[in-house]
Amino acid sequence: MEFLDLAKKRYSCRKFSSRKVEKELLDKIVKAAIVAPTAVNTQPFKIWAMESESSKEKIHQVTSYTFGAQTFLVIGYKNENAWVRKFDNRNFAEVDASIAATHMMMEIADLGLATTWVGYFDAPKLQQLCPQMAGYELIALFPIGYADQGKEGQPSPKHDIRKNEEELFEVL
Repeated sequence: MEFLDLAKKRYSCRKFSSRKVEKELLDKIVKAAIVAPTAVNTQPFKIWAMESESSKEKIHQVTSYTFGAQTFLVIGYKNENAWVRKFDNRNFAEVDASIAATHMMMEIADLGLATTWVGYFDAPKLQQLCPQMAGYELIALFPIGYADQGKEGQPSPKHDIRKNEEELFEVL
């Protein structure tokens, strides 16, 4: 698929079927993050897959935005593992983790799966429930799976609304 076609196709799914995501697909999603470009190739991010019943219960304790998914990915980063721009001390950890997360989202869409980037979750509580996440800044929670075929599992009416090029692009 052409990249722009894939980018247009990808949408935030808000209802998933009960079908489980196959391990080989999950492996491809993780590989997409690993090959994502990061500043000086530091890769300051980590990904946690949450599929067990106890893990899913923890997710339900930190957000109501689960949309019936059976698999969740959490993405975090550590500032101390990232490149820092010397001119203004800008740390690129969050940028790098976001690039990796975006690669994952695009791979999810390319595999025929669906997701949405959930930012509304109680990160400190999730870190308490999952001590492996302590010390990381948690930026995204992805419910992933197969989109429900009903209306809620399809793109929102706003999906194709975009600002025009003049508002977003300028040649200097």
